[in-house]
Amino acid sequence: MREDHSPTVTMDELVQNVLDWAEQKDLLHQEYHPKQMMKIMEELGELSQACLKDNPMAIIDGIGDVLVTVIILAKQLGYSPKGCLFEAWNEIKNRTGKMHNGTFIKDQQ
Repeated sequence: MREDHSPTVTMDELVQNVLDWAEQKDLLHQEYHPKQMMKIMEELGELSQACLKDNPMAIIDGIGDVLVTVIILAKQLGYSPKGCLFEAWNEIKNRTGKMHNGTFIKDQQ
């Protein structure tokens, strides 16, 4: 399932669904952010394991779980997940560099 087979729902709608769910679970308090960071690390570990085992369904689940946890962290800290992604995109969109042993090495500015 490497292609997008999701129903016709926008990324904004998905982010809002996650935030609504987190609000219902009372997760969006700023003081919870250290525990949320630990949850992100836990989900990254599970994703890493799925990648090492080359388990496509676990990889999809892991990427989704990482996205959910990062969206919640952003909101806990008062940031817009979309705004954070926008800033990251603006930082990398014109970046130049080269691949070396499977890793992108950016050119020094």
